[in-house]
Amino acid sequence: MLDQDALDAALREDPDLTLTLLVDMSRATDEVLRAQVRRLAPRLVLDQTRRGLPRSAGVARRRTRPAVAGGDLDLDRSMEAVVGARAEGRMPRLDELVSSDWARPDLALCLVVDRSGSMNGARLTAAAVTTAACASMAPREHTVLTFASGVDVLAPLTARRPATETIATVLALRGHGTTALPAALDAARLQLSRATARRRVTLLLSDCRTTDDDAVPAASRLDELVVLAPADDDEEARRLALRAGGRCASVAGVLDVPRALNRLLADDRP
Repeated sequence: MLDQDALDAALREDPDLTLTLLVDMSRATDEVLRAQVRRLAPRLVLDQTRRGLPRSAGVARRRTRPAVAGGDLDLDRSMEAVVGARAEGRMPRLDELVSSDWARPDLALCLVVDRSGSMNGARLTAAAVTTAACASMAPREHTVLTFASGVDVLAPLTARRPATETIATVLALRGHGTTALPAALDAARLQLSRATARRRVTLLLSDCRTTDDDAVPAASRLDELVVLAPADDDEEARRLALRAGGRCASVAGVLDVPRALNRLLADDRP
């Protein structure tokens, strides 16, 4: 059974282990327990991930600017200039008026999840936590892809769906197949080509042990590559990141993910 008080206590004591246990429980044979956990897990993953992240820097913000630069006329801020011009018997000039528009978001993220092997326990939880991090850091422009022998788009860049729905979809993943990494990186580049954000980052969650062609050319075509690899199997991931001009972090626990992203994305590359 799922005891809420016990769950809260476990999250305070060891959130990393508790989230992984909860994800394992989402596949319990007991139907009632399984349903309870599947309703609860996406929200807990999102909440725990956000604790380790700064407040979203990728959200578009309303900005004011001179009307000559375009945008929608801001009547409140322009009223003084309008009244002054009328008193002088003339039309106000554009450089006297104020307009406002939405600044484009600073960051677009494409998460690429490797599901070519087993997707149980910590590996599946890490994928869910990374999905939550993407939704929090780039809420307007993020996308989630998975790959094994083929590539699937779980959340297109232009989709508007609750983060918990995407997390639930990730938690339902099953691992299988070979590793078509080059095709997945090409698909990520295509998704991000539609972004309006100034910075477009591909997050690859994989050990990068590809059974397909060399992934370096596809990785090198990306605007920016960040690889998150398991701490006990990161040699190939580090090699790919080095050769493609990207960056790599080793992840030992699932809640290492937000800490790693804080560090790797703090370097705001042009």
